[in-house]
Amino acid sequence: MADPDITLDSDLPERDPNTTDMFGNPEPAPAPAAAESAAYTVIARKYRPRTFEDLFGQEAMVRTLRNAFSAGRIAHAFMLTGVRGVGKTTTARLLARALNYESDTIHAPTLDLSQEGRHCRAIVEGRHMDVLELDAASRTGVGDMRELLDGVRYAPVEARYKVYIIDEVHMLSTGAFNALLKTLEEPPPHAKFIFATTEIRKVPVTILSRTQRFDLRRVEPEVIVKNLEMICAAEGARVEAEGLTLIARAAEGSVRDAQSMLDQAIVQAESGETVSAVSIRDMLGLADRAQTISLFEQAMKGEGGPAIETFRSLYGYGADPAQVMGDLLEHCHSASVAKAVGPQALVMPKDQAARLTAIGAALSAGTLSRVWQILLRAHEEVRRAPDPAAAVDMALIRLAYAADLPGPEEALKKLQAGEPLPGGSGPSGGGGGGGSAMGSSGGATAMARQMAQPQAQAAPEISLRRFEDVIALIEQKRDISLRLDVERFVRPIAFRPGVIEFEPAPGAPNTLIQRLAGRLKEWTGQPWLIVAQGGGGAESRWELQKREEREARERIEQDPFVRSVMEAFPGAEILSVRALPQPDVQPTGEDENETEED
Repeated sequence: MADPDITLDSDLPERDPNTTDMFGNPEPAPAPAAAESAAYTVIARKYRPRTFEDLFGQEAMVRTLRNAFSAGRIAHAFMLTGVRGVGKTTTARLLARALNYESDTIHAPTLDLSQEGRHCRAIVEGRHMDVLELDAASRTGVGDMRELLDGVRYAPVEARYKVYIIDEVHMLSTGAFNALLKTLEEPPPHAKFIFATTEIRKVPVTILSRTQRFDLRRVEPEVIVKNLEMICAAEGARVEAEGLTLIARAAEGSVRDAQSMLDQAIVQAESGETVSAVSIRDMLGLADRAQTISLFEQAMKGEGGPAIETFRSLYGYGADPAQVMGDLLEHCHSASVAKAVGPQALVMPKDQAARLTAIGAALSAGTLSRVWQILLRAHEEVRRAPDPAAAVDMALIRLAYAADLPGPEEALKKLQAGEPLPGGSGPSGGGGGGGSAMGSSGGATAMARQMAQPQAQAAPEISLRRFEDVIALIEQKRDISLRLDVERFVRPIAFRPGVIEFEPAPGAPNTLIQRLAGRLKEWTGQPWLIVAQGGGGAESRWELQKREEREARERIEQDPFVRSVMEAFPGAEILSVRALPQPDVQPTGEDENETEED
């Protein structure tokens, strides 16, 4: 049977314009944003160092390599170690370029990579025949290593050296290390090996002894901040300086981590707007460092209630309890370092460093060590507790209670002197059982003595409202050495009860803050924070006195009578200026009348 003749109507449209396929799906709209995002290169890759001058924080390694290349003393194997993100793989690729660098005018290895050489582009793109890069994490077996080393005996195809880059070399198996050992001990002159690892202790000593080792340092936060500022300027992004500092501190010495966090931070605000530090802090999940320092201050003052309120405020804003406890550990460490070395050893804003320095000066080394142990144990408890926030509350209560406890030496002296210890009863005279009359009497006597002790030893309340009151108190207590140091080296900036801010004059003793804080706490019964600032202080009392004497001398020298005397006696000079004491005479009414009559 023949098929019917089918004729197509030419007037009908060939395809429904509302559909694009047989299932009736509408035609997708063009998505230029998706195309742009697919072509976007992240900041960590876009700003990867292209020359040795671009390596941040590794000046010592670059200087050593530059001198070795200039002297022609190039090792056959290099071992690069350091934490993640400091530039180990980048440095290995730069070394491969430097070893095989060649241009129209340069035909020797060099670290000057400012101009692109003949082999540079192929090495950077990973397609050069003589530069082989191996990831030891995916090829750990002895067979993989033997396959790689089979080509070592052959000369390079087009470059000067055959360069073998092995990343994460610590993940090679024992057999792979043994296969590499012989070649590494007697390599051919045209082969160079560059190893990179984050776990240098897992690399066999036999391998380490045959390489030239470079420890890439953690990059300091201020160096990372400069790098981030450069990237922001190039990208046209505006980020608050405090936000960049937060990123640099959270990166923990890793430039790559900092650049990745900056990439995330830039999109926290609309295009053209400034990214605030608050947004970056929320992005990183960090608590406000100034608030955690205040929390540490309250705990060290023994103010348990305010400390818990401060923590709950931070917790309400989303702060992680473990992160808060980690910040307290860091503050304790910073206060201890500032006490031993000085505030210049702290890498943080000056106002925060000054606050932690004051805490370290007010506390003894034994107290700081005891606080560190308490915080370490509390950090573990917070990580294991079913309710981390409750664990932090209990840790703050322990800290506040332990802040006023005496050290072992002071407690022993109090026990020997028969004085009661804070938070407990004094030595009891009775030795009977718990239910005996003697035991009951001894406990009551001890409790009465404990209650009467603060009243007997209560010092009169001392009100210090001005800095001059502090000097007057020191004079009253007859601490001559402290008075001389305070008058000579303290340039007051601000004063409020419990806090003194000053600028130290040149030559100030290192123990001035600790001595002044300790004496004021002893005399007033409350802790004092003594903060040393870098500048902005008024004149010290000694400087004020010297200036007034100098001005008085100048006024006397300009007096007409004194000038006439000096001219009448050539060569004469004023040795000293003294104010004569005026007689304190109070004339009576009769004397006044007699004087008028006379």
